Amino acid sequence: MTDSPYISDVTEAHFDSEVITRSRQVPVLVDFWAAWCGPCKSLMPLLAKLAEEYQGRFFLAKVNSDEQQALAARFGVRNLPTVKLFKDGVEVAEFVGAQPEKTIRALLNQHIANPSDNLLQSALDQEAAGQTDQALMRLRELHASEPANDRVTIHLGRLLLEQGLADEGERILAAIPAGAQNDPSLAPLLAHLEFVRIAAAAPPLSTLEHTVATHPDDMQARLGLGARYLLKGYYAPALEQWLTIVQTDRKFGDDAGRRALLSAFALLGSKDELVRQYRQLLATALH
Repeated sequence: MTDSPYISDVTEAHFDSEVITRSRQVPVLVDFWAAWCGPCKSLMPLLAKLAEEYQGRFFLAKVNSDEQQALAARFGVRNLPTVKLFKDGVEVAEFVGAQPEKTIRALLNQHIANPSDNLLQSALDQEAAGQTDQALMRLRELHASEPANDRVTIHLGRLLLEQGLADEGERILAAIPAGAQNDPSLAPLLAHLEFVRIAAAAPPLSTLEHTVATHPDDMQARLGLGARYLLKGYYAPALEQWLTIVQTDRKFGDDAGRRALLSAFALLGSKDELVRQYRQLLATALH
């Protein structure tokens, strides 16, 4: 048995109390392992390290599958290591085989509340209520305490750009790792941020509308106009500007029209009717 308050060896006799019941208070990660399993030996210390780091925000239960064959059979464990996450009395996620730390963290963070989540939401509520200075102050404080929290970093950088503090905003955003681009939970935020950047470098909306009306071949104006439309919630006109860029000049801005459309699709979500419509229009324009 381990001396850690966040880790325990679990048997069939105590599984329901140690895992099912406990998971109603805190998520429980169950590691099915065996002494002969090589990957188990590399995974186990990583899981233990995370359990200590998270300080009780999840509990690690270790199940020796050779000694607890009935438990392994009960949960359909066929390969080792198998790791299952229980929350509110039910299994909510699993992975099989040794996984990198980043993957395990991502799984945990989907189901474990971050202490800063409420503070972040409070800052966003302040921003929505027009209390921009207060929101900015709270986001700066959050970023100082959790510099590796990409969600906080993105919102802080976005708000700084929107307030015209471009140098500070870009300095903050430079710390976002490249891997964040592949995080589904961050993709809409990153897409929104890209349009904030484009709009921040563009003239006002009325000027852009006049430029596009009088100089329809001005692709830079169309790109900026689309960004300003999207940020105001005018999604169809925004998508139309970028589709026109694709149809007119694929070379502009290294295919900026197509990239803007793809970012907008990530922001709006695949189920949105406009996204389905403009995906088809984009496909037609590309062929």
